[in-house]
Amino acid sequence: MDKIFIHEVGLRDGLQVEKAIVPLEEKIHWIEGLFNSNIDIIQLGSFVNPQKLPQMADTDALFRHFSENGKKPENLIFSGLVLNEKGLERGLACGVEMFCMGVSASETHSQKNTGMSTDEALKRNILMAKQALQEKKRVQVSVQSAFGCGFEGPIAKEKVMSIIKAYLQAGLKAISLADTAGHAHPMQVEDLFGTIQQLDPTVEMACHFHNTYGLGLANCYAALKSGVTYFESAFGGLGGCPFTRLPAGNVSSEDLVHSLQRMGLRRDIHLEQYLMVARQVGVYFNRELPGFILKSGSIVDFGQGTA
Repeated sequence: MDKIFIHEVGLRDGLQVEKAIVPLEEKIHWIEGLFNSNIDIIQLGSFVNPQKLPQMADTDALFRHFSENGKKPENLIFSGLVLNEKGLERGLACGVEMFCMGVSASETHSQKNTGMSTDEALKRNILMAKQALQEKKRVQVSVQSAFGCGFEGPIAKEKVMSIIKAYLQAGLKAISLADTAGHAHPMQVEDLFGTIQQLDPTVEMACHFHNTYGLGLANCYAALKSGVTYFESAFGGLGGCPFTRLPAGNVSSEDLVHSLQRMGLRRDIHLEQYLMVARQVGVYFNRELPGFILKSGSIVDFGQGTA
């Protein structure tokens, strides 16, 4: 728990299921608002076919905007999601600093999301990850549907671990487990991450939980106890994979930060700045977002240890 990193995925996972297309200028405004929050990583978008996900059509332009004008806090990292070699090529051309790429442990979800089997996607992702590392980029690989699938139900632990082992054999040590369908529960979270640590205690572990069945924050705490240091979340609790059976929002970034701060962690994050951006997003979509702290406000008292 010495260092916990917040990876904001609202611009990608948060927007990909929205019907309204957010203009480039609005996205830039939200991103610049997050600059003052002191978070660690912002995922600007994914490099996918714009005909399938028109919300991501301006991802290249977003990266170019910030790489060309240099307006970014020094310690902030911009990440991008890639699914294939074309996406990697686009990302390398427009200034991505950290590449995220994943393989689904569910064959059904893998086909719907990428048009590839799990094995095919794994082989291609490992080759792409190595190429990105050769280009001196940060790389995080993931196992999607690691805790269950909306189409197939439970996913065998052995299937998940076989993907993890392939990553480790390829020398890939930054690994995320994604709860794409929101099926995870805390005991399962501790078991999977604990097994990864037994395989290799030097792994840089990350988690990505959806709040489909209300266990998102509980799963984050279980991950924290298990040695996970990177937490992916979305402002306001927006989001959901459009290629799963029941898309539902991510863990709310403000709720996650608030819970950490109540435990005396990540008090350097400016929660009110985060809430300001989440409110702007809610106003844009003209609806109440799922996040709880957006409604209740914070009760963290920085002068008294815990609130």
